[in-house]
Amino acid sequence: MKIRSTTVLAVMHNGEVAIGADGQATMGNTVAKSNVKKIRKLANGKIIVGFAGSTADAFTLLERLEDKINAFGQNLKRGAIELAKEWRMDKYLQKLEAMIIAVSKDEMLIIAGSGDVLEPDHNIASIGSGSMYAQSAALALIKHAPHLSAEEIVRESLNIAADICIYTNHNLVIEKIE
Repeated sequence: MKIRSTTVLAVMHNGEVAIGADGQATMGNTVAKSNVKKIRKLANGKIIVGFAGSTADAFTLLERLEDKINAFGQNLKRGAIELAKEWRMDKYLQKLEAMIIAVSKDEMLIIAGSGDVLEPDHNIASIGSGSMYAQSAALALIKHAPHLSAEEIVRESLNIAADICIYTNHNLVIEKIE
């Protein structure tokens, strides 16, 4: 599934975890809103998620993910796998168009409606139209500026993506796992 119209990036680096997203929402080729908050905290702030795709669809999935996480004792991976199974099998959920990045202090997952629950390489996860720009920037920053914090890497990478991707803006929301 190709999700357009946003960029979400998560980075684990030097013992820190940060996730961020731009704030642009589009309807077709028009900017509908410039300051959408696409980052949410779950499990009393122990898990942070970012979404790309339809906002209503993403909220439906985030509620279900939180229910699954709670049902499995705050286990992010187990909750994500159960959500992905349900998402793939349920005729109503199959129509939902969104993707999710979920992070905890120890795990980073990309969850998609195709049934995928991916643990990304290099401790970097990205989704959305500007995801490859942000991911490339994050990889370069980790390699060439390893002293930067995870939050600094996410911020700079999202700004680079916003400079390139017309569906990504500079109104960023970034959260860290404390």
